[in-house]
Amino acid sequence: MSDIASRGYAHPEVLVSTDWVAEHLHDPQVRIIESDEDPLLYASGHIPGAVNVDWTQDLNDPIKRDYINKEQFEALMSRIGVTPETTLVFYGDKNNWWACYAYWVFQLFGHTNAKVMDGGRLKWEKEGRPLTREVPSYPPTQYKAKDRDDSKIRAFRDQVFQHVQAGLPLVDVRSPAEYTGERLHMEDYPNEGALRGGHIPGAKNVPWSRAVNPEDGTFKPADELRAIYVQEQGLKPEDEVVVYCRIGERSSHTWFVLANLLGFPKVRNYDGSWTEWGNLVNSPIER
Repeated sequence: MSDIASRGYAHPEVLVSTDWVAEHLHDPQVRIIESDEDPLLYASGHIPGAVNVDWTQDLNDPIKRDYINKEQFEALMSRIGVTPETTLVFYGDKNNWWACYAYWVFQLFGHTNAKVMDGGRLKWEKEGRPLTREVPSYPPTQYKAKDRDDSKIRAFRDQVFQHVQAGLPLVDVRSPAEYTGERLHMEDYPNEGALRGGHIPGAKNVPWSRAVNPEDGTFKPADELRAIYVQEQGLKPEDEVVVYCRIGERSSHTWFVLANLLGFPKVRNYDGSWTEWGNLVNSPIER
């Protein structure tokens, strides 16, 4: 049994090890995707054969505050040379913040044949594995996507208002200082426009980083995750849970943990997060 399979996850198939990736570097049925916060990292060196998916340029609509549409997603997938049958493996910096974010966006279009490399760039580099600056070129495909479905794993502000009114569980994955309103943004980051600090009423504060091992960024085993989210916070697998952060990237990491590793079937990511809620006129805020 592999290390990942032994950790007790509900869906261990969504995670692969660095060993697995190293063994599949030349597998034509696998496409490795790097998605980082730092736009310069990919160019400085990446896993051989990996393509770059930039969260701002490739996943977000260039005009309105939304994700790309079906046609734009088809163009992206065709450009990186994949089909609906291609296994996609995401990895990146920040302990896979943006890898989980890209994975989550791809799920909106139903590309379920997708995985995340446990530990991300950090673990690959710590193990001294190869990096290259060579940008791969794959023959373009004619990818046909499903219509984007925001109903199951994405939450909008009006739905969050209803969630609050119904007393349903919310998880704020930001730092404690952001949660209390002491800070409007992460330490060492610019303020991205939030006018008010605090948290959505009723939200529990579980910083995203509690789900990973600090030494290599790998996910903690299921029993440790259940201790955090179930025993400590009282979440139940049957709950309808909304997770949020600042712009949806850290909360996509927690969404991945709850939905895939613990198997909660009704978890949605509020990607508007605090940059939206902290600016809404007359929105309820707690500190």
